[in-house]
Amino acid sequence: MNKITRLAFISLLISLTLFANQNTFSQNLWPDGTEISPWFHDYSKLQLENLGKQYVITEHGVLADSMLLQTSKIQWVIDQASQNGGGVIVIPKGTFLSGALFFKPNTRLHVSEGAVLKGSDDIANYPLIPSRMEGQNLDYFAALVNAYEVDGFSITGTGTINGNGLKYWEAFWQRRKEDPNCTNLEVSRPRLVFIWKSNDIQLQDVKLINAGFWSSHYYQCKNIKLLDLTITSPHEPVKAPSTDAIDLDVVSNVLIKGCYLAVNDDAIALKGGKGPWADQDPNNGENTNIIIEDSEFGFCHSALTNGSESIHNKNVIMRNVKVQDAVRLLWLKMRPDTPQHYEYITVENITGQARSFLYVKPWTQFFDLKGRPEVPISYSDHITMRNIDLECEIFFDVAITEHDRLADFKFENLIIKANKADFNPSIVDGFEVKNVVVNGKKLD
Repeated sequence: MNKITRLAFISLLISLTLFANQNTFSQNLWPDGTEISPWFHDYSKLQLENLGKQYVITEHGVLADSMLLQTSKIQWVIDQASQNGGGVIVIPKGTFLSGALFFKPNTRLHVSEGAVLKGSDDIANYPLIPSRMEGQNLDYFAALVNAYEVDGFSITGTGTINGNGLKYWEAFWQRRKEDPNCTNLEVSRPRLVFIWKSNDIQLQDVKLINAGFWSSHYYQCKNIKLLDLTITSPHEPVKAPSTDAIDLDVVSNVLIKGCYLAVNDDAIALKGGKGPWADQDPNNGENTNIIIEDSEFGFCHSALTNGSESIHNKNVIMRNVKVQDAVRLLWLKMRPDTPQHYEYITVENITGQARSFLYVKPWTQFFDLKGRPEVPISYSDHITMRNIDLECEIFFDVAITEHDRLADFKFENLIIKANKADFNPSIVDGFEVKNVVVNGKKLD
């Protein structure tokens, strides 16, 4: 370590120590300075014995048979539980094959240790119903696990929900080979979990794997806790296309804690609507008050993505995270046909490696102004990245157009190793740089 690097490293250690002394205070504030609710500091787990009457599916005629489709029998158990006042549907040890399941008010799901709820790989077993996909409301195929207007819904247990997605992935890549411009929706694929208009949601400990499409999608929900989940879909040898681990779509109050995410798309994506008048559509909306902490990311296209179907994200914190193989750490997708505002986003206390440290560029795929005469302006401001030790290919992967406005960025206490270390703070209106060391050189 040369003299400059050593001095910079000592300076960074001092800054980190000072930050640690202030940590208790900062833990209680959102990036905009407002107070974080005590709800975000309650990490307690749900206990099976407290979830109501237990409906063990094998006690109601369902067989542990990985080749026998038993959708209707499992759905009958869910319906009986709801009609009898509610309860928890228990998947015991064994593998159970099913198509789309629809949870009802006062019902929950528990996947026991050694249990596998396995999704059918035939899209005929997922009905086409009113839904939400890619920032628009439309008819689409149901997920394997669906909860619509089920307040208090939970998925617990240490078992596995397996989307069995290989045939869907292969069909997608065959279609992409035939037409390189085909959209995600052209190949019929089910999501693994879809929760809509439901509040006070908790998923804990379960494994969500091999999704046919998005792994878990939360739309128009409040108060979501995702604790100690494992969400994975492969990026090799067959890529599992668009298997986002967690899609947050018009939600507020979200805690993601202790999770391991590794998928062939975005690990966590903030959505909310797309199109030139997306901010006027009542089906769309903002994502606010989101904390992602104490988690680990394997391969993903981005650890935290804003967009591309997103109109307003505010008060987002990602902290205490290890990134192993992300293409991007933070991605701000500037979609030129959609009015966007990403504000008060903090990424802190991060270690690991990614291809790009910060990625901010126009997202022009399927660009369509739908007759709007002018291109809407998009904004990103009050973006803070601090206390980060990262190896990357590109440090400042930023290029914007005249329709994008970047303001009030802050880089603080960074140790970066980068093959491409170029840095152009003039792109941002108001850029604070403090204790930033790139390839052993301290930036002014």
